[in-house]
Amino acid sequence: MSDQQADIDRIRECSRALTGIRDTFADRANPAEGYGVGEIGSQKLLDAFEKFGSNWKIHRGKLTEELEKLAGITKTAADSYDKLDHELAEALRKADKDGKQAKGTKGAKQ
Repeated sequence: MSDQQADIDRIRECSRALTGIRDTFADRANPAEGYGVGEIGSQKLLDAFEKFGSNWKIHRGKLTEELEKLAGITKTAADSYDKLDHELAEALRKADKDGKQAKGTKGAKQ
C-alpha cells in the first residue's frame, strides 16, 4: 500500500494562481509607456525606462509562456489524480461487490 497522497484541491488552486499570475504578466506593459520627458524628468531616465520596457517585453513574454505551461501541467496533474482516484474507488467497489456475491453464492451451495 502506498503512503503517497495528492491534495487535488491544492493542486487546482496552484493552477488557478499560476493562471492569475500569467494574466498579470501578460497585461503589464512598460511602466513609463505614454510618458515623456516632462513627466519623467529627464531624457536619460526616459531612455532607461524605454530600454527597460523593451527588455521587459521580451522577458515578460517568456515568463508568461512558462507560467502558462506550469498552469497547464498542474491542471493536468489534478485532473489525472482525480480520474485515477475515481477509477480506483470504482474498482474497489466492484471488487467488494463481486467478493460479497461470491461468498453469498458459495454459502448457498453448501
